[in-house]
Amino acid sequence: MDELTAQQVAERLGVTVRRVQAMIKDGRLPATRFGRALVIRESDLALVADRKAGRPPKAKPAQSNGKKKGKK
Repeated sequence: MDELTAQQVAERLGVTVRRVQAMIKDGRLPATRFGRALVIRESDLALVADRKAGRPPKAKPAQSNGKKKGKK
């Protein structure tokens, strides 16, 4: 059974170590603490392989009715 560090997982997934840590914290990627290091089983990478890349799109701002707010 191959075990990877968070750094190795980040390189394989093309994300940062912080993103890997966030996936672990959210419960989407199982990991074991070994001293100060997080260890992830290589087989568990399949659990996050189908995730969408990048950040989710921002919500569009509400449409204004053409009136400006402020002093008259």
